Amino acid sequence: MTKFILSFSKISKKDVGSCGGKGASLGEMTAAGINVPPGFVVTAQAFEKFLTDTDINIEIDAALKKVNPKDTESVEEASEVLRQLVRGAKMSKELEKEILENFRKLKAPLVAVRSSATAEDSKIDSWAGELESYLNTTEKTLLQNVKNCWASLFTPRAIFYRLERGFGGKKVLVAVVVQKMVQSEVSGICFTVHPVTRDRNQMIIEAGWGLGEAIVGGIITPDSYVINKKTWEMVDINVSEQEKIIVRKEVGGTVEAKVPAAKKNKQKINGKQIIELAKICAAIEKHYKFPCDIEWALEKGKFYIVQSRPITTL
Repeated sequence: MTKFILSFSKISKKDVGSCGGKGASLGEMTAAGINVPPGFVVTAQAFEKFLTDTDINIEIDAALKKVNPKDTESVEEASEVLRQLVRGAKMSKELEKEILENFRKLKAPLVAVRSSATAEDSKIDSWAGELESYLNTTEKTLLQNVKNCWASLFTPRAIFYRLERGFGGKKVLVAVVVQKMVQSEVSGICFTVHPVTRDRNQMIIEAGWGLGEAIVGGIITPDSYVINKKTWEMVDINVSEQEKIIVRKEVGGTVEAKVPAAKKNKQKINGKQIIELAKICAAIEKHYKFPCDIEWALEKGKFYIVQSRPITTL
């Protein structure tokens, strides 16, 4: 049964087929000594077994064959049916038990549960943003959120994306990353090559208060800091006013809140922290040997890396 669950320490970049782009990357960085919050992956094979055990794979294929990508209504109807189907089907007792055992080993009251598609984050097909994540998941909501991630393979956007990319009849699977939740005071993104000027000697770090979903979801305009990778000097600092923040809800999940007045116009991380983070991100780029798009979080003065993928726009 164990191949259905793999801890980060057992995963490398070769495991995209079973752990998806996100899972493979987190395992690879863990092995490289990067500070990644601990976690495990419910593999794509576990999802495949869930589909065959419950027989819903047959219904999924039939529903997808009927979809006309040019007709938004047909995409939305199929999406509604398929997501209900996945969310409502029963996971095997064996798999439930194994997921919960691995969760307890993390000794973390809250985890982030993220979809990791096996076609994801290759240099051409970036599924990022098509699939869903559930932050601050509790033990009580864990199994349902794993199913919610599986179901997000059938959101209207994901169905449309799949048909547009010619994945129509191909088997597209999704793995699920379960990772200790970092309650970030500040979080953001780093592009190890300037994505606009394409200057390979410069990197850009974006930073915002609270959890990273605010930046990824385009809710806020983050600070941006441009760093020279050869001299570690600051080339440019742009501080943005931030009105909204995404924080943890007491009962699990997240909520949007107002940024306290004193922090609204304040720089999110200081010069020393910017250079510390820039060096961590440069080490990731050096490890992978290609420009990276990295998601990071700062909790209690410590930087954590929660995702790295190739920059697809270069």
